[in-house]
Amino acid sequence: MTADIDMWDQGAPAMSAPADLEAERILAATAMAQPSLVDDLAAEGFDPGDISDERLRMVWFAVEDLAPSLSSGEIRWEAVARKLDAWHAEGRMASRPLNGLQLAELYNLAMPGSAGYWADRISNVAVAARTAALGATMRVRATNPAFDPDADVAEFQAEFDNLVRPAAARKASLLGDLLPAALKRATTKPTAEERIPTGFMDLDALLSGGWAPGQLVVVGARPAMGKTTFASGLARAAAITHKIPTYFASLEMSEDELTNTILCSEAKIALHHLKQGIVSDGDLARAALKLPAMGEAPLYIDDNPNVTLPGLRATVRNLVRTAGLRLLVIDYLQLMQAPRAESRQVAVSMLSRGLKLLAKEFGITVVVLAQLNRGPEQRTEKKPMVSDLRESGSIEQDADIVILLHREDAYEKESPRAGEADLIVGKHRGGPTSTVTVAAQLHFSRFVDMAQS
Repeated sequence: MTADIDMWDQGAPAMSAPADLEAERILAATAMAQPSLVDDLAAEGFDPGDISDERLRMVWFAVEDLAPSLSSGEIRWEAVARKLDAWHAEGRMASRPLNGLQLAELYNLAMPGSAGYWADRISNVAVAARTAALGATMRVRATNPAFDPDADVAEFQAEFDNLVRPAAARKASLLGDLLPAALKRATTKPTAEERIPTGFMDLDALLSGGWAPGQLVVVGARPAMGKTTFASGLARAAAITHKIPTYFASLEMSEDELTNTILCSEAKIALHHLKQGIVSDGDLARAALKLPAMGEAPLYIDDNPNVTLPGLRATVRNLVRTAGLRLLVIDYLQLMQAPRAESRQVAVSMLSRGLKLLAKEFGITVVVLAQLNRGPEQRTEKKPMVSDLRESGSIEQDADIVILLHREDAYEKESPRAGEADLIVGKHRGGPTSTVTVAAQLHFSRFVDMAQS
């Protein structure tokens, strides 16, 4: 046994990180005995770079290189030995390749029927090795006086997200395999399990039932139009009415202010009465009826004003895992801590792109509020347009849906449309655009369908 160990250790790299050499040897041997496994396992997401021993990793690459030129279904170790010696002579290998005796012994370890099992073992240990390496890097950089929380933590987060390489992300699908699901969708109305109702009947109809997973929704308006009121209504419809886990990141209002808004909206209590502490017994009775549903609602409110993309990502990941999060509402984009960039426009572009990737990666809907520039106020009719979004280029590009909130009575107090608000769907990727009119009951801190008014 000692001789075997010496033979394998001769020329082997020092192993300090986690590694599964048994699995690596068996898989390298199996590749020689059944070369087709190289392509089969690659299609399932196996990365030969996860093989820690360079000598065994190069055996895999040698099989990959030789397989197309050989007619038989098996590659003898002699051909592999010649290929490795040539690569070593060319300087393509840092370590000395396995010699003929080692390759002959390796060849006898082949287990074609269990290649997937050994590949999984190698992949799992490789994740552990990358985790250990990242931990060591984080420790070194965190104890460096030049440590930058914003830049370094963001980089750590990105590297952490890349620790696991899911096979699904690497595997392409045949159109024929996808068509049955498409036909089923064509004949089946979306349910609350697939869509998140907005709380507005006409808007839901326009959006085929509500928000869809992976969407980035931008709600733009000028100040004092009721953006936060509208956003809290979306959160109430999801969390209180439909029990859909929702996370509200409020960068402008405190959690107490937002709670006041939600309570007044649900119980139809005048917000100014609540602030003055003169709520009537009738109002309190209505509130008491609403409290059980509100108390059980999976609505998480965070009023941290220093929200960053890495911090938001960590919170979302945790809530998706522990609470089944499906909706994230952010009030509002321009108040988020932007990454360092050469200009504000580039920074906002990085934010909007990051939010879109967040929605897609975790399969949730992200609704983010955004300020409009002064464009509407410089036009006669005051109606906003998508181009009025501040730093609009990247926001408009990344968003799946853009809704512009507009109230004529905000500009003209005697407007015949006082008490009405327009939800202008200016962009709807894959769907129609239109304008939905709702009632603005701002004294109750809410917008409702016109029929309810």
